Amino acid sequence: MQTGQVISLSLYFLLMLGIGLYAYRQASSNLSGYMLGGRSLGPAVTALSAGASDMSGWILMGLPGALYVSGLVNVWIVIGLLIGAYVNYLFLAPRLRVYTEEAGDAITLPDYFENRFNDSSRLLRILSSLVIIIFFTLYTSSGVVAGGKLFESAFGQSYELGLYLTAGVVVLYTLFGGFLAVSLTDFVQGCIMLIALVLVPVVAFSDIGGMQPLTDVLNQQSEGFLNIFNGVGAMAIISAMAWGLGYFGQPHIIVRFMAIRDVKALPVARRIGMSWMLLSVLGALATGLVGLAYVKQHGAELADAETIFIYLSGVLFHPLISGFLLAAVLAAIMSTISSQLLVTSSSLTEDIYKAFFHKHASDKELVLAGRLSVVLVALVAILLATRRDSSILQLVSYAWAGFGAAFGPVILLSLFWKGVSREGTFAGMLSGAVTVLWWSNSTLQIDNQSLNTWLYAIVPGCLVAALATVLVSWAKSPSEQVLQGFQRFSELLKR
Repeated sequence: MQTGQVISLSLYFLLMLGIGLYAYRQASSNLSGYMLGGRSLGPAVTALSAGASDMSGWILMGLPGALYVSGLVNVWIVIGLLIGAYVNYLFLAPRLRVYTEEAGDAITLPDYFENRFNDSSRLLRILSSLVIIIFFTLYTSSGVVAGGKLFESAFGQSYELGLYLTAGVVVLYTLFGGFLAVSLTDFVQGCIMLIALVLVPVVAFSDIGGMQPLTDVLNQQSEGFLNIFNGVGAMAIISAMAWGLGYFGQPHIIVRFMAIRDVKALPVARRIGMSWMLLSVLGALATGLVGLAYVKQHGAELADAETIFIYLSGVLFHPLISGFLLAAVLAAIMSTISSQLLVTSSSLTEDIYKAFFHKHASDKELVLAGRLSVVLVALVAILLATRRDSSILQLVSYAWAGFGAAFGPVILLSLFWKGVSREGTFAGMLSGAVTVLWWSNSTLQIDNQSLNTWLYAIVPGCLVAALATVLVSWAKSPSEQVLQGFQRFSELLKR
């Protein structure tokens, strides 16, 4: 690792820790302050923290690598994500912000489900908590693995050093500052990511000589490299765009909507968030394509396509700037880890410890429990990450689908349909999660493809969850309400 890179990364780590200490006073006052920042986030922090915690290392490594290898056919997933994020801001965010405050000032999704349906059985809280704890612990582990591999591939350091350093800094600022620290660091990390995703492709584009050399190289690639319909059928396009469905059920993203200071701030947050997301994905797409042209033009070799951003950062910039750009990759990884840690911690504290072990715990005790939960989840994630277990990384692909199917349909129905019942919500949540897990791991094949390759698991998962929620809710509703539901559905069809 060069001296300039060490300086840049050291400054980045100190900045993250400084933000954590800044947020410590407010976060330590009560549980709502620690877990939701006292519902006081401004629109800019809400938007960029949601975006940064969403995108992770995928936008700096995964997406550019996919474009580098197979071309513009990968834009379908980007289109799906953009549509999903916009609809999430437009429809889910305003109602969720209002409903969670009215539902007993719910600060977690399990808390919201229990209060929304007056669930004295606590089944909704238990099921939703288990989904969050299990999936996010493994999801967090994959982020820690990514941090270890970044230090190994980019800086020539040991995998273990990167693993412990990444996890250690995230745990410290999350431990001290809670949700406010996580949101503020995500805001800064989102800014760093955006600057990097604009700067790297622009400098690389200038270095290769502009549009004509770029076009010449891309035209020499495989047939259909620049064709978004190349080799994909309707099911492949649906699968790619279906990633957008996941937004409605991602706890680490929608918790930002619960924490914004008021509903009136959401339109501003939507404009900021969608602008950031659009510029970021365009920068990632450009990095993959311009990076391919740069590598071909200079006769270089790239062993792993997903390291194209790291490669360009190292060869095009001074070590000081290179360190800053590599910090952007680390920022993407850490922003997601911190959000997942806090959501899992909040579920362990509010939905397990307080709900089942100490109902009358003081705020001071609950904040302490939240901090201990952060450490506990991080230790388990680190333990899993030390094995470099590829199956953990594989879980990321269907954790998004699992959360989207388990939570997305039931959250939307609970916000927009008065007829949804407690039993229907439980059935939808359980059937959505089970469908995704079965579909993703089934040995059945269609057209010589596994089910998940043929159609992304989130599609059947959301369909089954929505159907189960509606049917079970109708079965538990008075016949008059069922008839009213059919009548409204008929009116919608006539329109």
